[in-house]
Amino acid sequence: MAMSRTLPHPEDLINRELAWLDFNERVLEEAEDTTVPLLERVKFLSIVSNNWDEFFMVRVAGIWRQIDAGINQPGADGLTPRQLMDRISQRLHLGSQRQHALFHDVIEPMLNAEGIAILSPADLQAPDRAFVSEYFERSLMPLITPLAVDTGHPFPRLANRAMVLVAELEAQEALEEESMLPLSELSIIHVPASVATRFLRLPTRPGVHAFITLEDVVRMQLERLFSGYEVKNCHAVRVTRDSDLVVEEDPEEDLMKTVEESLRNSRRGAAVRLQYERGLSPALLDFLIEALELIPEDLYPTEGFTSFSDLMELYMQLDLPHLKDPPLPPLPVPALEPTLGHGESIFEAISKRDILLHHPYQSFDDSVVRFIREAVEDPKVLAIKMTLYRLSPGSPIAAALERAAERGKQVAAIVELRARFDEEANIAWARRLERAGCHVVYGLPYFKTHGKACLVVRQESDGLRRYCHLGTGNYNERTSRLYSDLGLFTARPEFGEDLSNLFNLLTGYTRPPKFNQLLLAPQHFRRALTERIQREIDHAKAGKAARMILKMNALVDPSIIELLYQASQAGVQVDLIVRGTCCLRSGVKGLSENIRVLSILDRFLEHARVYHFANDGNPETLLASGDLMPRNLDHRVEVAFPLVDHLLAAEVVETLELQLADNVKGRVLGAEGQVLRRGFNPNGPLIRSQLRAYEYGYLRSGAGAMTQKLTDF
Repeated sequence: MAMSRTLPHPEDLINRELAWLDFNERVLEEAEDTTVPLLERVKFLSIVSNNWDEFFMVRVAGIWRQIDAGINQPGADGLTPRQLMDRISQRLHLGSQRQHALFHDVIEPMLNAEGIAILSPADLQAPDRAFVSEYFERSLMPLITPLAVDTGHPFPRLANRAMVLVAELEAQEALEEESMLPLSELSIIHVPASVATRFLRLPTRPGVHAFITLEDVVRMQLERLFSGYEVKNCHAVRVTRDSDLVVEEDPEEDLMKTVEESLRNSRRGAAVRLQYERGLSPALLDFLIEALELIPEDLYPTEGFTSFSDLMELYMQLDLPHLKDPPLPPLPVPALEPTLGHGESIFEAISKRDILLHHPYQSFDDSVVRFIREAVEDPKVLAIKMTLYRLSPGSPIAAALERAAERGKQVAAIVELRARFDEEANIAWARRLERAGCHVVYGLPYFKTHGKACLVVRQESDGLRRYCHLGTGNYNERTSRLYSDLGLFTARPEFGEDLSNLFNLLTGYTRPPKFNQLLLAPQHFRRALTERIQREIDHAKAGKAARMILKMNALVDPSIIELLYQASQAGVQVDLIVRGTCCLRSGVKGLSENIRVLSILDRFLEHARVYHFANDGNPETLLASGDLMPRNLDHRVEVAFPLVDHLLAAEVVETLELQLADNVKGRVLGAEGQVLRRGFNPNGPLIRSQLRAYEYGYLRSGAGAMTQKLTDF
């Protein structure tokens, strides 16, 4: 029976898209923060731009599809698609102006003062020009294909997020008399940034870090491309297209083929934004607007260079430790450290007790990757089963599964082909794993498999034993160094039984009678959370102390938000740690005065989902793969699980309390989603929770004397 859901009034919700823009403004604050090392500010500026790119490709594109379809129905927040687009457009244009001013007026002069310069062609000296010319001849010229635009050459498709030069040409008179070339012509050049760095370093400038952009390298050589023509002007443009992967699933069709076809279609998506260099002639701009079927609000003029998202390449090229965050190398997991280099199996350590993992503070490679690799090498291991949501092209975990299958072990991999922007890497690995002999399945029809779980079955002296890993983050070695996540190793029989049932459900659609510990979406997760929130409400109404600490990436679901409002009105103390989108209005008298919302943005992306309930002295702490969004609660396979070891649960709650005390990188959000101040206690001792967490792990690992006093941050 479906659960009845009470929804909040529209005025009690912040629109999801506007709340996401609030979040990205908080990211932009990190680029503006003068206490952040200079190159880290450059990095955050790149992250902001990349976030906007994805926002245009998915969210803005989706709203335009609604508008084009004539949808005028207000959403849960009371805004129609057209009203929402007007607000989004205004904020995005203001954000773009703020970003340009920050870089050109503040950050770029500071880079110059540190000997880091992005030079224009006019700044180059003879040795620089010779180097650029030789580089162009050797590395770029064979890759460039000028595309004419005239009556015989239709306007070409401008690739999504590609750097493109638009050159206006005029034939020289002498050439006109000898050929049939037109007097004037427009030419389009895709700058081959996918095979070359966006920022070319100039070795001719010893003692400084001098760069020139790839588009300027090409611009400097246009006369070689267009012999016999005069280049009247040349400007860079960049198109962002609708890239939301809409998979029309058909039970009769192979899902991999369906996803591949959807990927091909997504590359042909409609244009939703045009970024262009100021100085582009009005006539040419009008031509591009017509060719790309845009309207004025889709236009974003730029200064200097067109794509700030590429600043990450500049960051990566500069090895200047004094301008970056001090390194925080991953620490060993204390419970596993005695087994490293002593011949003890990781399975022996897990069999003794549950082990909690804190990434990226603790090593992903020495824990999770090691877990899989030892399972591959261990002759006692008979089977490995795991979910794979986001795979890197060089994934060591997927490669290990490949080897396991080749060695005759039973391997079942649930590979999610529809993981947004990682579809191609996942498809490639799915094919490799199949060729190696793995049982590869794509999960349940119509539901993405987003849960993070791995099961290893091992033959031991007393029979088969199951070893489990569950987590809040992906099995991705790259993001494990950037995202803050939690994981659990356990050999508890009830968890092993649950994971066996979970994988049987995903691979063979068998329906287990019950789960001992796991809470799955879409079957149980929403109901479990609702029951636990209601339990806190009942405690508060009975005069008992009631509190919740809920941590997630996004809080969007209207019915959960309404239940949290009811909890606040009943007197429950609700502390929310929401990194990204938060549609709840906090601190509103009569509605949510007992709800506090903190958003932490720091050097690691806060990705863990933790749901803690005080439960009148019998606390319960859940870790989960899913956020409080309709898609996670109702339309994905998510896995939530309790920490039944009270010491581990207390350790997680201690971490949550530390984050709630963060008054350096913790932003307190107001009723409109705005940042009110840094920290709930802004006048207390400075606490930066991520560095304190690392320091805590450093001390527990027995790593020796610290080279830096992290509490000074």
